[in-house]
Amino acid sequence: MKFLGLKKVRDGKYLKNYELFYENKVGKLKTYEIVSRKELNAPEDVGRHVSGVSVVAFQGDRMLLLREFRLSINREIFNLCAGMTEAGESIEQCIRRELYEETGLRVKRLIALLPPSFSAVGFSDTRTHIAFVEAEGEFADHTSDNEQIRARFYTRQEVRELLRTEEFSSRSQIAAFYFAAGIGPEQLMSLA
Repeated sequence: MKFLGLKKVRDGKYLKNYELFYENKVGKLKTYEIVSRKELNAPEDVGRHVSGVSVVAFQGDRMLLLREFRLSINREIFNLCAGMTEAGESIEQCIRRELYEETGLRVKRLIALLPPSFSAVGFSDTRTHIAFVEAEGEFADHTSDNEQIRARFYTRQEVRELLRTEEFSSRSQIAAFYFAAGIGPEQLMSLA
């Protein structure tokens, strides 16, 4: 595989569409479509930028999950608190802001921050961190008029039932599965 170049097809408010030109393993010229949250000017820009964070939050022996409506699938799903960094914002500031905006909660302690990983490699170069935090405070809605989010802490047993009966985003499903299996903040500390 040989990456030959790229061209911006559309410049949206949050996502930019690109065509990537490449030579496949048998020498045939091909085009691949992606979206990016960042401006891409050259092949080396693809996948280079970190966009934001997903937050796995705990309070005692309960895990935070959001029930939110997502337009891209036209339904509510269970998800993690997540968002994109703003200009000049550190990843730690982003974690605190997103948790507060989406739930009203505050970060009591940052348990672990994983290196950036790719969120949707089939169609995007978006990279985000995954943060594990201990949260405190009371729930309050600070979301924009364009977000519909209900936040709640769930016990392991409640999460087990949700995993059998509800739909999740991929990252939240993985985090929920491990939490339901007994991996919580105390075990994460030994890994950090």
